Amino acid sequence: MADLGYVGLGTMGGRMAKRLIDAGHSLVGYNRTRSKAEWLIKAGMAWADSPREVAERSDILLSMVTNTAAVISITDGPDGIIAGLGPGKIYIDMSTASPSKSRALAQMVHARGAAMLDAPVSGSVSTLEEGKLSIMVGGDRATYEKALPVLLDIGPKVTHVGANGLAVAMKIASNLSLAVQMLAFSEGVLLAEKSGIRRETAVEVLLNSVAGSPMLKYRGPFVLGMPEEAWFNVNMMQKDMLLALEMGRELRVPLPTTAVTNEFLTAARGMGLDREDFAILFRVLAEMSGVEG
Repeated sequence: MADLGYVGLGTMGGRMAKRLIDAGHSLVGYNRTRSKAEWLIKAGMAWADSPREVAERSDILLSMVTNTAAVISITDGPDGIIAGLGPGKIYIDMSTASPSKSRALAQMVHARGAAMLDAPVSGSVSTLEEGKLSIMVGGDRATYEKALPVLLDIGPKVTHVGANGLAVAMKIASNLSLAVQMLAFSEGVLLAEKSGIRRETAVEVLLNSVAGSPMLKYRGPFVLGMPEEAWFNVNMMQKDMLLALEMGRELRVPLPTTAVTNEFLTAARGMGLDREDFAILFRVLAEMSGVEG
């Protein structure tokens, strides 16, 4: 097995790293806040003091951080990932970032003699822990084939979508519908509730109807009680919506439902709910409807 590295050991990245350890891989990792990685160190992960050190000590390096700025922060500079890359190494960024910035990063990686894939995921904490995560991959086909066994240890469905940057473009195209669906679901629940139907009954009926998408089956019950830890908070979701709107302007694709839903995310932030899971959209709409969320 290749020596693996992982940078960014948050809610999703940490759980992906644990799956790699459980699959028998030798793993070295780095996270900005070491305390959040202690559970992985106890599980057998070696610790590195910088992203560069992780790159130097691994054949295949993966990362997952919050946004484009965070990707730049772990890859740039003397202690960044790029400085630690060399011929034959593979860097896989699993973050959801700007497609154009991802392509530019791939060029810098290639200049070091290494190869890069963008490999964002579709799913949540629940789908990851159930072993149902879906991964989309952008980059050279030969590099994809080399990295495929590692990616399959994270999730069972891995799809090569094309050149560098196209996987993050596909992820953004996919993610915009998550918040749109949540807002539409919230509208339906509230309309039923104000008609006199119990909220619990409305949720049950909707989730067992043709409208009950896989995402809603996981997140729809949150309108009855929010999770203690956000699976994907308002700030993170709005980041993806803004990336979608930026792509829409560049490609001249109108995104009306994305734009409207994005405003409700702004409202959630204005209400101080930015750290809540984006299912908090229900509460925003409920308060506008005169219903306790």
